[in-house]
Amino acid sequence: MAAQQDESKMKSVSVTSLMIPLSDYATVSQDATLYEAVCALKEASKKLETDKHAHRAVLVLNEVNQVVGKLSQWDVLRGLERPFKELTNFNHTRAFGFSASYVKTIANDLRNWKRPLEQLYPRVAKVKVKDVMYTPTEGEFVREDATIDEAIYQLAMGRHQSLLVVNDVEVVGVLRLVDVFEFVCKKIEKAGEKHK
Repeated sequence: MAAQQDESKMKSVSVTSLMIPLSDYATVSQDATLYEAVCALKEASKKLETDKHAHRAVLVLNEVNQVVGKLSQWDVLRGLERPFKELTNFNHTRAFGFSASYVKTIANDLRNWKRPLEQLYPRVAKVKVKDVMYTPTEGEFVREDATIDEAIYQLAMGRHQSLLVVNDVEVVGVLRLVDVFEFVCKKIEKAGEKHK
C-alpha cells in the first residue's frame, strides 16, 4: 500500500512546476505606500509570459527581504475607507454572502461612502502597505516538494487564491489558484477526449 502511494506521488506534478518564482512576483517593503504597491503589481505583470494571467496580489517584505504579509485585491479595496476596513476585517478564507441591499444599508448607516471615491484616491495612495496588508495563515503555505494534488486540497479546503511555496528557510514562490485551475482544466479536457 505504501509503495502504491509513493509511486502515485512520484507521478504527480510538483508545485514548483506551476508556481511563480518569488523573483518574478510583485513585492514591496512593508513601509511602501499603496501607490508603490500598485506600481509593483503593474510592473510584475508586464514581465509575465503572454500566456500567464496578471498578478492579483503583492507580497510584503520586511527589512531582510522575508515575506511578512500579503496585499490582496480585497485589502486594497478595504483600505479605501477606515470604517470599511474595520467592518470587513474578517478571515480571508470565507465570504459572508451579504446581499447588496444589506451592504448598502450598512454603508449608509455608517456613512462609509460619504465622500466620492475620487476624493479618496489621493489619500489612499499614501496609505502604508503595513496598515492594510494581512499576515498569511499556516494553511496558506505549501512546501516546495509537495505535489499539485496536495496543493489542490489545500486551495480548495481553505478557499485560498494562492499559496506561498516554501523550502526549509524561506518563501521561494507563489502557487496561484488561476494556474492550478488551468492545469486541472487541461487534465479534465484530456481525460474527456480519451473517453469520447
